[in-house]
Amino acid sequence: LPNRRGAYRYDALYPLDGLAVVNVKDNPPMKDMFKLLMFPESRIFQAENAKIKKEWLEVLEETKRNRALSEKRRLEQEALPRPAPTPPESTNPFEEDEDEEKEEPSTEEEVVDLSLEWIQELPEDLDVCIAQRDFEGAVDLLDKLNEYLGDKPVSQPVKELRAKVDERVRQLTDVLVFELSPDRSLRGGPRATRRAVSQLIRLGQSTKACELFLKNRAAAVQTAIRQLRIEGATLLYIHKLCHVFFTSLLETAKEFETDFAGNNGCYSAFVVWARSSMKMFVDAFSKQVFDSKESLSTAAECVKVAKEHCKQLSEIGLDLTFIIHALLVKDIKGALQSYKDIIIEATKHRNSEEMWRKMNLMTPEALGKLREEMRSCGVGNFDQYTGDDCWVNLSYTVVAFTKQTMAFLEEALKLYFPELHMVLLESLVEIILVAVQHVDYSLRCEQDPEKKAFIRQNASFLYETVLPVVEKRFEEGVGKPAKQLQDLRNASRLMRVNPESTTSVV
Repeated sequence: LPNRRGAYRYDALYPLDGLAVVNVKDNPPMKDMFKLLMFPESRIFQAENAKIKKEWLEVLEETKRNRALSEKRRLEQEALPRPAPTPPESTNPFEEDEDEEKEEPSTEEEVVDLSLEWIQELPEDLDVCIAQRDFEGAVDLLDKLNEYLGDKPVSQPVKELRAKVDERVRQLTDVLVFELSPDRSLRGGPRATRRAVSQLIRLGQSTKACELFLKNRAAAVQTAIRQLRIEGATLLYIHKLCHVFFTSLLETAKEFETDFAGNNGCYSAFVVWARSSMKMFVDAFSKQVFDSKESLSTAAECVKVAKEHCKQLSEIGLDLTFIIHALLVKDIKGALQSYKDIIIEATKHRNSEEMWRKMNLMTPEALGKLREEMRSCGVGNFDQYTGDDCWVNLSYTVVAFTKQTMAFLEEALKLYFPELHMVLLESLVEIILVAVQHVDYSLRCEQDPEKKAFIRQNASFLYETVLPVVEKRFEEGVGKPAKQLQDLRNASRLMRVNPESTTSVV
């Protein structure tokens, strides 16, 4: 319309009942075309690309189906019999006068002025706003109409106007719903959905807006995770995964607070969505960390990274730590038990080859390195077990067991949370029992006095140095002492060894 800037009028209108949509095969250089048949006319349109052509075909077919369904419902409702009730004859001579009195106010009923230009043009203006994707303008017009008709009586002309407007409201709602569908572009982050969400809320569709917003964000998060390339070290991939997921979650939460600030009932839906998204994250996390049988130290570092990122959500008052614990507990249990079995097998293998000889490290550098390793394990009195030159008055088996057990405990404590308490404790007890039983059995069976004295020295190191260090480190990491470890140490005192027996029961 030349005299109304930005406004349009229809070039042609075709009833849907007589409209046929035909897909036109590509015939280079002409492609991405479709035909509309309106007997006796026909028109061919060319879309910008195959995707837009597909969208046009889908929208046209869906609109025709919806039209046919609504027409069918209307005919069914009209077909229902509606017998008018016949009032019983009355013998009251004054009833006629009363009826006349009642009818008098209706003759003076307020007439609603619908001749205003903006009201006359409202349906067409709504069509223009929807076609131009001016959603705010469309909702502003609806608000203006509702305000104007708010205190007016509902007359037949008002009902007819409302019917026309309601049809446009349905069209506007459908367009806004489509804007929020995951099929649309997911770029732009959560803010890209704000426009459609805010207008749906203004239309009184806050529940639908919440549902569609969260579906859109779920699809965006899932797409971002799938697009991550799995390359290089596992820890590097986990850093990327955590950054992508938790940043998206944080942005979504902030945008949700902005969009649904006045709709407290929607917050429970967000918490459910956050849990569902966390499960999707943990599936990707576990597949890379636990299913690929990474070492316990790598798994511990990866879980630590995930926990640190999860804590970032606390800045908006959202704590999902308990959810990530609940979702990871099964995999971490499996990793702890698997690594425990590896340590037990390695210890048993060394025990089978035990010769009970002192260690000769050959060079001062090697001795210094071992001394530093034992100090890092928490063994502060290791010097009393070193001899002249580069000799160590301990068996290689006991030293290797100490390093492996303390390494297991350190990595396990990085993975620790209360649900894993008994699994970690039982694993430690099983590992320690293998060493304790071996030393106990060797003391019972060894006949050589010199070797027996050496075994006692190793047993003393194990019982009086290693086990207390394990207890102390466990208590520091967990926050409470472990009675099972104390009982194990007390039951394994040298004084309780019966030299006459050749069996070992601990």
